[in-house]
Amino acid sequence: MTLTDLKLERYSRNILLPEIGGKGQEKLLESKVLVIGAGGLGSPVIMYLSAAGIGNITVIDHDKVELSNLQRQIIHNTENIGIYKTDSAASFINRLNPDIKINSINKKINIENADKLISDHDIIVDGSDNFETRYIVADTSFKKDKILIAAAITKYEGQISTWKRKNNKYPCFRCLFPNQPNNSQIINCSNNGVIGSLGGFLGSLQATEVVKEILEIGQSLAGYINLYDVLNNNFRKIKVNIDPNCTFCNEYR
Repeated sequence: MTLTDLKLERYSRNILLPEIGGKGQEKLLESKVLVIGAGGLGSPVIMYLSAAGIGNITVIDHDKVELSNLQRQIIHNTENIGIYKTDSAASFINRLNPDIKINSINKKINIENADKLISDHDIIVDGSDNFETRYIVADTSFKKDKILIAAAITKYEGQISTWKRKNNKYPCFRCLFPNQPNNSQIINCSNNGVIGSLGGFLGSLQATEVVKEILEIGQSLAGYINLYDVLNNNFRKIKVNIDPNCTFCNEYR
């Protein structure tokens, strides 16, 4: 791909970075990223990936925009209430950056469609809000040897992690969380609230990790999980080891 004068100007601040440069920007424009969820996390992810020039973005979400979403889901606006979040997100991307090819899927990712969706992309970004989806996405990404950037938020707390096989060097999601929690253990934004800017913070970090993984620059977050408590200004980075007894990933190593 040859960068036109318009592209050179649009992405000039990326290109000035020695770790990216013109070749790196071309790679970003040729990459394919799947974003699961167009909500509190997905909104900033989609916005920054499209601004950065990720050339092919697929957004999957089955929900429609509601008034209560607008406190944190900043890709949407009052006029979008009642329409599918994916359509609202696509409209934003088209206005921001016409270079981007956007694929909107108004469905929920599930066991039946996860394999194909994940196989067709270079990087997977999980911004979903439920454990069933997180486990499906994490399991399928590992099985298909795809890089997954996952995050979650509730109240004033958030976490971000990168999961990848990379020659079997790293743990899988189930090495840390072997079993899906039951309903009584689940804490979510609908029941407990969330500070709106937390999604912007974690989603921006997810977008940054996507760019780093595509270009293979900097320190990967794989093998670690970063935990944030913004109310008390606490940050922890926890190392995650491969569980030699993990019944899931041992099948693929």
